[in-house]
Amino acid sequence: MTDRHQTDLLIIGAGPAGLYAAYYAGFRGLTVTLMDSLPQPGGQVAAMYPEKLIYDVAGFPGIRGQALIDNCVEQAAKADPTYFLGHRAEDLVHAEDGSILVTSHKGQQVHAKAVIITGGIGTFTPRPLPDAEQYEGRGLRYFVPKLDELAGLDVLIVGGGDSAFDWAQALEQIAKSVTLIHRRDTFRAHERTVQEVLASTVSVRTHTEVASIHGEDGITSVEVFDNRTDERERLEVQAVVAALGFTADLGPLTRWGLQQHKRHIVVDTRMATNLPRVFAAGDITEYDGKVRLIAVGFGEAATAVNNAATAIDPKAKLFPGHSSAA
Repeated sequence: MTDRHQTDLLIIGAGPAGLYAAYYAGFRGLTVTLMDSLPQPGGQVAAMYPEKLIYDVAGFPGIRGQALIDNCVEQAAKADPTYFLGHRAEDLVHAEDGSILVTSHKGQQVHAKAVIITGGIGTFTPRPLPDAEQYEGRGLRYFVPKLDELAGLDVLIVGGGDSAFDWAQALEQIAKSVTLIHRRDTFRAHERTVQEVLASTVSVRTHTEVASIHGEDGITSVEVFDNRTDERERLEVQAVVAALGFTADLGPLTRWGLQQHKRHIVVDTRMATNLPRVFAAGDITEYDGKVRLIAVGFGEAATAVNNAATAIDPKAKLFPGHSSAA
């Protein structure tokens, strides 16, 4: 059994909100530990959108996902956090003194005085493109962590959400050609991005779906069809990006007794859950008027840390003063 690790604050989830919470915990003088099931910090941003430009973070007219994560990691380093990466939080037990013992799926135990859950959407799994499993890793992908891998290729993007249009917009500059198909004539993506892609060189085809993929060692062409007329056409492409969304699962967190609403954790204005000394921040939370933005998650993280500090030490001030005075 791995030695039990002691910490003031355990943060479950090392995405942007979790990393900022780690920094702020250090600002409050707390020892801090981060645990995440992914092998590197950054959460969904680093795993799925490292090269995507993010526009909703104050102070940055636009910043790439990985650059944002790198900055957050550098900022969190001021708190000298301990990381347990590749560790999924499995069990949570309250001790008689109110402290909390969390055990990972690898047996790592963390004894904390308080916990903040910043697990984003939980464990996320891409929705597969039907009958295309044999091409995964051979031209078919569900995320584009490195745009350069598709430089000079003819690329087909399947989907109508933000990911599909963001990647279409980014790849237009480096791919030989980009075609985006969607099974409907309405899109879930941000309206401004849709209009920019429609005005670009990207070929956007609605009411169109994948019939079959062809190629031996890799993809050489894709047959698509019009779902109104069944008219078929073969597109010469070497890469397919299936941006069909993903399913989210809170996993073991569902067994901890947390109040939930539609796969999110219900919190109050203090970012407190229904469990003592357990707080949450970021996309994983739910409350009236919730807006799921990275910028919102940063504010929630600071709120959660300050309230966790008073839960750990009732004599502590809720508002510690401004960081500019530190």
